[in-house]
Amino acid sequence: MKLGILGSGKIVKEVLPVLEEIENIEVHAIAARNEEKLQKLSKDFAIKKYYTSVDDLLDDKQIDTVYVALPNNLHFEAMNKAIDKGKNIICEKPFTSNAYETEMIIEKAKQKDVMIIEAISHRFIPNAVEAKKMIKDLGKIKIVSFNYSQYSSRYDNFKEDIIEPVFLLENSGGALIDLNLYNVAFAVDTFGLPKNVKYFANISKDIDTSGIVILDYEDFIVSCIGSKDSAAPIINTIQGENATIEIPGALNNFGEFRLTKTHEDKVSEFNYNQESKSRLYYEFVEIEEILRTHDKNKVHSLLEKTRNYMDVITKARYDANIYYPADKIR
Repeated sequence: MKLGILGSGKIVKEVLPVLEEIENIEVHAIAARNEEKLQKLSKDFAIKKYYTSVDDLLDDKQIDTVYVALPNNLHFEAMNKAIDKGKNIICEKPFTSNAYETEMIIEKAKQKDVMIIEAISHRFIPNAVEAKKMIKDLGKIKIVSFNYSQYSSRYDNFKEDIIEPVFLLENSGGALIDLNLYNVAFAVDTFGLPKNVKYFANISKDIDTSGIVILDYEDFIVSCIGSKDSAAPIINTIQGENATIEIPGALNNFGEFRLTKTHEDKVSEFNYNQESKSRLYYEFVEIEEILRTHDKNKVHSLLEKTRNYMDVITKARYDANIYYPADKIR
């Protein structure tokens, strides 16, 4: 894979060291607006080329795959252009700003025979994969609670009216599509589409800084808490009549987890992750293999998961009367 990276932000800096560990991935070029950042990243990670224009990178015929790590609101346009250039795509979460954009990209990629995969870590982390298999042992599911509450380093500025992209409607920001997305996506990946979706959001300056998504599955309820304006112990539980799975820490990291049987004192602890491996390692290893082997069945399966959770995220946001400029194309 000859990879072109779109973006130079925090996630790119986390991804680049991981890519150095993975066979068959060569970072051929990177594009962003800040040339100083590009020069440093190119030097630090031996990237052959850099561009200050997305279009210039997409015109590079040596690149067969692009990794889209731009601000949320730019994902749709970048993928749309990449498809026209015949590039396979790895897109950082959130896939797009809304369900309609997601549908448009998936259908266009299918028509153009381009493979697209969303980079969302929990789908590939071994602990997450194995924990899902254990859910059948819990008995009838009664309550599921996921919480990702982390005081944002940008929130103090936000309160002083210095508003950065993560809190801007124009950038498709907010707590739901940033932190709570991991909770909602894991729930929908695991349990399927809910019967009803509600979002109780704390809204300030037109954006949700925290909130609770309630997913109604008729027989049980899933509560998804995401906060950028306050902090709390990050704990996640899947409670069944026979046993409970407890996952300390955020679902996008999915570290060691525990299973406790209802009528026993014994707690079983599990950790299938490789020691010292980044949470991003597993997704890029699998994505590389999927694209190299042209496993279109796997691509289709993963895109269905993306389509489903983006539908739920969009419904939740609309329920709280939060609308992005990108929603005008509805």
